[in-house]
Amino acid sequence: MDLYLLDYGAGNVKSLANSLQKLGYSFKWINSAQDFDRASKLIFPGVGSFKTALESLNSRGLLEPLRQYILSGKPYFGICIGLQVLFTSSAEAGPSVLGLGIIPCVIDCFDSSSKAVPHMGWNSALFAESITKETTFGMSEDAAYYFVHSYRASYEPSGEISNWAHTVTQYGTEMFVSTVRRGHMFATQFHPEKSGAAGMRVLDQWLQTPVEEGVVEPPRIGITRSPQDKDGYIRRVVACLDVRANDSGDLVVTKGDQYDVREKAVPEKSSVKIKTAGAVRNLGKPVALAEKYYAAGADEICFLNITSFRSSPLHDQPMLAVVRAAAEHIFVPLTIGGGIKDSIDPDGTPRSAVEVAGAYFRAGADKVSIGSDAVAAVEKLLASGGTLFGTSSIETIAHVYGRQAVVVSADPRRAYVDPETYDGPQKEELVRGDDGKAWWYQCTVSGGREARPLGVVQLARGVEQLGAGEILLNSIDRDGTGVGFDLDLIRLVKAAVSIPVVASSGAGHAEHFVEVFRETNAEATLAAGIFHREEVAINEVKEKLKQAGFNARKESNQEAQRM
Repeated sequence: MDLYLLDYGAGNVKSLANSLQKLGYSFKWINSAQDFDRASKLIFPGVGSFKTALESLNSRGLLEPLRQYILSGKPYFGICIGLQVLFTSSAEAGPSVLGLGIIPCVIDCFDSSSKAVPHMGWNSALFAESITKETTFGMSEDAAYYFVHSYRASYEPSGEISNWAHTVTQYGTEMFVSTVRRGHMFATQFHPEKSGAAGMRVLDQWLQTPVEEGVVEPPRIGITRSPQDKDGYIRRVVACLDVRANDSGDLVVTKGDQYDVREKAVPEKSSVKIKTAGAVRNLGKPVALAEKYYAAGADEICFLNITSFRSSPLHDQPMLAVVRAAAEHIFVPLTIGGGIKDSIDPDGTPRSAVEVAGAYFRAGADKVSIGSDAVAAVEKLLASGGTLFGTSSIETIAHVYGRQAVVVSADPRRAYVDPETYDGPQKEELVRGDDGKAWWYQCTVSGGREARPLGVVQLARGVEQLGAGEILLNSIDRDGTGVGFDLDLIRLVKAAVSIPVVASSGAGHAEHFVEVFRETNAEATLAAGIFHREEVAINEVKEKLKQAGFNARKESNQEAQRM
């Protein structure tokens, strides 16, 4: 089998390569139009924008050869953008930007009036046609798959799309096509390389499916699917690893209390002496812990480099090595944060945020998290009266890789005021407690060390306008306390934006995860310390969620590790 992969130059294709190597398959990359003739099977993965993908393929002289390859009937597997380019056009780019036109339908945007967009997270898929063992491609209606997209092919049982739909998925009340199939052409809106064991089965089954020439495909028998009262969307449980260099220069996973990561000194009158007092708290090695959480069923893994970078992002080989090593064994989404911004190397070489993000995507990351630089970008946006300059790290990365690749990590803390006299710019953001106190949430930078005159709602709305696809919402007040998530904070931000919100800081037991989903409708939760110290297990959290009536991913990732 001559398996080829097509990389149009954007997004994390490293994870697909790692998945195929894990499954034992060798492959080559499409480098010229002639490679399409050499390929007996072709996989086209991708994230980013419809327009960017098509322009890149066209500029490299690969668009028409790709069309001819698919029309020839040879096996094709498209992933995400690799599915959407099969359509006539996309609302993302407008009708003037034409896709391959193999499927005579258009791609439209999700309705964000009643749910978060992008559709980011795990969801189920239901067959929309009568299938055989060969045409399941390893898929199951009991499995969950990882999606991250703002645009979709709407499913209409009586429309043309029903002649192509292989499976459909419900998000909110909307039904969209999650896989298409016709002959040897197969494509998924979800990312099998990021869907754990379930996704690995899809890749493996498709690759093992024999190619039989001259066989007439039996008539298609469709299965009509209608929206149900409850969709299959799964609220994510994210394991976070705060990574920094210890005093010896080694990268370790640490965790602080209200952002203080150093061990506490023992009182002088204590008879106990601790040699590590004042040292960086060491909770383990980054890759080993990440693999442990992946095997335990974490829906995502997040690495936050809380000391930024040693010299410059592209010179920080230890952190790049962490991402590369993790991506070789972890097949769920990986986020990397810390220092993702325009920077200058020690030798004076300027590095753009896009260049920095690209290095981490090529190493195996799926999303980058931006912190202090996002605050600066929103402050500039507000000062300009809302003018978009297109130069911030959020805008430039989102333009190339899509907004789903950009996470903004917010670090607010409560700023108490007198509600009767306060008349400041954040008066519309005031929260009143049951004890009569009132406060607004003030954004901070530099790991919480510097407060800025910016409210968290201003930040959230600003980064959404700039193009961020998700907000990681921390709470300095709740960090390390174990008393539960700051529900007031999360509700405030959820009401202000339509992009997904990840609730972080304060979890002390499994019931806190149920509480935050029930009370705020956040799309995901993130925890660190309680997982590191083994106070709460990931499967315990998921069991509590299922008992409370929430969808939860059923399988752990141990099967994928054994593949």
